[in-house]
Amino acid sequence: MLVPDPKVVRKLLTRYASLRIAQAESETSTTARELEDVSYTLCVMMGTTSIHDAIAKADALLMGERPTDPDGESGLSLAV
Repeated sequence: MLVPDPKVVRKLLTRYASLRIAQAESETSTTARELEDVSYTLCVMMGTTSIHDAIAKADALLMGERPTDPDGESGLSLAV
């Protein structure tokens, strides 16, 4: 499993949080669509089907832990 770039993951998490706040303040179709897009991207990058699982894996990645796949295999980092 490839490990996503932590900088990209951090940007996506920040965008996700900002969109959640914006949606709570005033829900618009544009905000809802952007939130859906960011959620989907996070899920794909983290190899999950649930945004909650994606956020948990993203947090673990940013905390320096190596995410594992469902079979318990550690991902190999390609970053130098």
